[in-house]
Amino acid sequence: MAAKESIGFIGTGIMGAGMARNLHKAGFPLTVWNRTREKTCPLAEEGISVSESVRALVDASAVVVLCLGDTPDVEAVLFGEGGAAGGDIAGKLFVDCSTVSPEATKVFAARLAEAGAALLDAPVSGGSEGATKGTLSIMVGGAADDVRRARSVFEAMGKTVTHVGPHGAGQMVKLVNQILVAGSMLAMGEALNFARAGGLDLGTVLAAVKDGAAGSWTLSNRGPQVIADDWRPGFTIDLQQKDLRLVRETADALGVPTFGTDIAASLYRVLQRAGLGAEGNHALIKALGLPGSCR
Repeated sequence: MAAKESIGFIGTGIMGAGMARNLHKAGFPLTVWNRTREKTCPLAEEGISVSESVRALVDASAVVVLCLGDTPDVEAVLFGEGGAAGGDIAGKLFVDCSTVSPEATKVFAARLAEAGAALLDAPVSGGSEGATKGTLSIMVGGAADDVRRARSVFEAMGKTVTHVGPHGAGQMVKLVNQILVAGSMLAMGEALNFARAGGLDLGTVLAAVKDGAAGSWTLSNRGPQVIADDWRPGFTIDLQQKDLRLVRETADALGVPTFGTDIAASLYRVLQRAGLGAEGNHALIKALGLPGSCR
């Protein structure tokens, strides 16, 4: 059996920490780095190495996985002062599991290729639960040979791995995913508000509909949280809103309508203004303001 390649993991936040743990459990030689070092402390206590800098991590790794907040964060880590591309990166494979601009991803891939390195855009879906359990869906854009090289890395973090096309295609499919997520959150909020205003028991309603034609991952996983007034994030409002911004920017460039996404983004903006951006994205129901709405 071939030795596992050394992995560097950058970004140990709400998603990245669970993903890094699963790589460690799978036996990959692993080093992590996070801008806020305190977030790496639990991983260090579990025996995972923590790097002092991005450059040191990249130098020690054959494959570098990124899980960061937004496009500028990825650009800074790759090409900023002290960033990954400042050293010899020939032969290294970068795997960007962040959700960022598809067009920027194409630029990043070209710049890394000039230095002899490769990039896969591999955004993920499944919330913090999927990151913890290793059951994420991973949408991968890039060269087929690089996807094959990274296959064991992906399988340690996710359950469904789909090569969807060239550079940028992974990010495009993730934006498709986020359109669907936003729509399902909006539909769930309207439905549960409707049920509560009508005097129905929400737990009974959920049991009645979750396995029928209206059933969804959102309803089964986030519906019980809404009913319990549990707003802990599997994915925060702030991150959801960032993704919807990317959807709307891309839709503007393509000239396609995104009516449902626009409504969801407007409601999330209300919640951000109220200081609720760190709550889970299922808290969209709080912005609907219908009679009997959840707290």
